[in-house]
Amino acid sequence: MARSECAFPLTTARGLILPMSRRDRRQWRLRTRIGTGLLTATLAGTVIVANVAAAPPATAGLLGSLLCPVVNTLTGVLGAGWDDGANTPPTTMAQVEQAIGASSLQAQGITGSGIGIAIVDSGVVPVAGLTGAGKVVNGPDLSFESQYADGQYLDTYGHGTHMAGIAAGNDGAGGSFKGVAPGARIVSLKVASHDGAADVSQVLAAIDWVVQHRNDPGMNIRVLNLSYGTAGLQSPQLDPIAFAVENAWRHGIVTVVAGGNDGTTRGSLTDPAMDPYVLATGAANLNGSSLLACASVAPFSSRSSSRSVDVIAPGVSIQSLRDPGSAIDQAHPGAVVDTRFFRGSGTSQAAAVLSGAVALLLQARPTLTPDQVKALLKTTAAPLALLDQRAEGSGMINVLAAANGRVPFGATQTWPTATGTGSIEQARGGSHVALNGVELTGEQDIMGQPWNGATWAQDSAAAVAWTGGTWNGTDWTGACLCATSWSGASWTGQSWTGQSWTGQSWTGKSWTGQSWTGQSWTGQSWTGKSWTSAAGR
Repeated sequence: MARSECAFPLTTARGLILPMSRRDRRQWRLRTRIGTGLLTATLAGTVIVANVAAAPPATAGLLGSLLCPVVNTLTGVLGAGWDDGANTPPTTMAQVEQAIGASSLQAQGITGSGIGIAIVDSGVVPVAGLTGAGKVVNGPDLSFESQYADGQYLDTYGHGTHMAGIAAGNDGAGGSFKGVAPGARIVSLKVASHDGAADVSQVLAAIDWVVQHRNDPGMNIRVLNLSYGTAGLQSPQLDPIAFAVENAWRHGIVTVVAGGNDGTTRGSLTDPAMDPYVLATGAANLNGSSLLACASVAPFSSRSSSRSVDVIAPGVSIQSLRDPGSAIDQAHPGAVVDTRFFRGSGTSQAAAVLSGAVALLLQARPTLTPDQVKALLKTTAAPLALLDQRAEGSGMINVLAAANGRVPFGATQTWPTATGTGSIEQARGGSHVALNGVELTGEQDIMGQPWNGATWAQDSAAAVAWTGGTWNGTDWTGACLCATSWSGASWTGQSWTGQSWTGQSWTGKSWTGQSWTGQSWTGQSWTGKSWTSAAGR
């Protein structure tokens, strides 16, 4: 589950550690990764990564060396996770927006206005920056907490609120905080509960809902943010999640996916970032500056030997909105900044930055297709010096350049397409949610309904997978967007307790009307690192 990952301060660029007690020295196990300049220290399961010999990029020159904050090049910053106890300043949204060209577009009145960003995550809470009229609309709550009145729609975990703030937060006139696309609307699909637990079937249902309702009045969902990934065990051509994101792409929704936080430890990106059609991002460290010459790829950002990330975006120590009292807020008090904010690192944060940038680009150029958006962002990205494509793809995004660039010839993608006929169990990647110790495994969804990939894929492709509140043959939610909430509108709920669960079976054990409440559920989901964002996903 959750890992607390923080900066490991070094006294010199040669990797000498600060003095510690003899007892502490016995507890630490140090190892150097040859050729990467990384020193990794492990203490009781906590991985802390420091950039030991982080030379400035060759393109920085003397000017870049003088302007880049020395403290960051000496200490490095963080591994992926919540920056509890970090000893370097957080990266503000103002720095992020300047680094990617978003501040220039905002000054021109391009704020993402009229664009809907669907965030499939742990929900959103009404904190300042997300309470403006029409700022947030709740889709159906598909999480295990949907039957728990005090948690319905709301982010009890804290991850979704953080992502929403990065992508599109906005204090309004006179306020000090704004996300990358402060004029965009957030459409929140809650799938993860207080501990980050979510099953692949919930995510598939959420993506299908987004595709089916993308053009509902006031929605205009043009961007889908997926700040997570599984350790999928099958080809993207078979994988159901890959099929779902490709389907969103074909229906005109730019799907932004976190590439993963496994550094060099896995041979591929996470699922569905491994799908070649979507826009997969790695995480960049701005190293305390908005200058490109100071930036580097975060050591935790996944490097793949097959498909690399497409681009990188700032994703280290990003300061965004805090969800007071949420699980991560309670677990990481040292990550709180000025009471109102929270700092975190990962390709999750980078994906939220990129989603906001896409919203800006689509307001500026609304006729762009997802393929054209991807091509523009890749061809206008700025490579960082001395880094290979596995780490950064085409480089750091520059949304200002993309907004003014020419769509490159051959922008249409022609990769082999997914069929979605593979295994939902293989898509889980070995991680499972559980109720009272019984794990959900095999070819079935959270309702115990058998999974038929071929039948589902056909309905999903036709954007008819949902019938009212029914998905995969079972009632999951209400049928209309007609309730009111702090966000202005919410999808009506429908109780599953006692009706849908009685007689259903996971691994031979039958349900007896169990209620999906936060107290009842445990789960690791998403490669065992979960939405705990120890992986920052």
